[in-house]
Amino acid sequence: MKNYVIIGNGAAAVGVIEGIRSLDRDGKITVVSRENRHVYCRPLISYLLEGKTDENLMLYRPEDFYERNGVKVIYGKSAESLDPKSKKVILGNGEALDYDEICIAAGSSPFVPPIEGLESVKKRHSFMTLDDAEALAADLTPDSEVLIIGAGLIGLKCAEGILGRCKKITVCDLAPRVLSSILDSDCAAIMQKRLEQMGIEFLLGDTVSRFEGEKAIMQSGAAVGFDVLVTAVGVRANTSLVKSAGGETGRGISVDTRMRTTLPSVYAAGDCTESLDITSGVKKVMAIMPLAYIQGRCAGINMAGGDEELNNSFPMNSIGFNGLHCMSAGSYDGDCWEQKTERGIKRLYTKDNLLKGFIIIGDIDRAGIYTSLIRNKTPLDSVDFELLKKSPSLAPFGKAFRDEKLGGVI
Repeated sequence: MKNYVIIGNGAAAVGVIEGIRSLDRDGKITVVSRENRHVYCRPLISYLLEGKTDENLMLYRPEDFYERNGVKVIYGKSAESLDPKSKKVILGNGEALDYDEICIAAGSSPFVPPIEGLESVKKRHSFMTLDDAEALAADLTPDSEVLIIGAGLIGLKCAEGILGRCKKITVCDLAPRVLSSILDSDCAAIMQKRLEQMGIEFLLGDTVSRFEGEKAIMQSGAAVGFDVLVTAVGVRANTSLVKSAGGETGRGISVDTRMRTTLPSVYAAGDCTESLDITSGVKKVMAIMPLAYIQGRCAGINMAGGDEELNNSFPMNSIGFNGLHCMSAGSYDGDCWEQKTERGIKRLYTKDNLLKGFIIIGDIDRAGIYTSLIRNKTPLDSVDFELLKKSPSLAPFGKAFRDEKLGGVI
């Protein structure tokens, strides 16, 4: 009977468990969870603050998930070191766990920049976990003035989540636009306008130089008063466990298409990994919850003796504010086709007879057609791409494709 260990308790860990159990119903599975919580959907923490969901609805799997799958969970502990030769992982309390196969699904941690005077800020928070969200909520009052450092996905969802709980929100970022990692200037301006209409203020192309208690001195020299601080500058993949054991790492843990690291019997999945982006040909960290699960399942199947391969990954993000939705995927290299409407904008990027990426703001219905084209590397001359540009549907794929997928029904 095999002994499996999983470091981490997020979507990737769930994928590993379900991957293992698809082939091995009897092996021993132990999960090491840093948080004292059942697995939940991290992207929903902003909706919890808004009152649009609750902790029960945030569960990623039912409460009996671990019991049904014969999983032992060690809560409130983290892995400190890994010894691939003896096949042991050492926890923070000194406990040693033996394994036959192990998967590192340790996620990422918030990056807090070393800003002068940060220690003088009494109410400062990150915004990555449910514990973070609850701690932030406890510090907010209707008179709170909140400063958020970071205008990326995390910072902006935090701003939306607390909008009705405080007096003022200011978001600053050294980048000249919001969502700078996924949007160009024109598209970012559309999203920023909606956020400003909601009442969020921005200081872009500027960031905090130093803190003087509840006053932030910006690089521009401006002074911003606040009483609650949220640092959402970015995250860093948790790679130390594999790196210190001699495994290959970059910005994330290096894995192959079967989610194997360079260490024997050591796999990795989720936000702590870096893998090949098929749209750019570059290895990168792709911190996307659905991909984390898919990577985890792939790892779990292979840990249990199966033969699963994942070779069609690419970055993808979906976000919305007050009814304005934005979806982006792939890379923005190549020829750009653009369609502007009163409802938003659509940009499709093509190269070498393939769809490489897109940005859609507004009507994102059927955007999955575009992600399917990217994932399957569908030659554009094999479909009616002119029709697909304006109206994504299955009709342009031709009768043979529809017969195969849908039995001839459109």
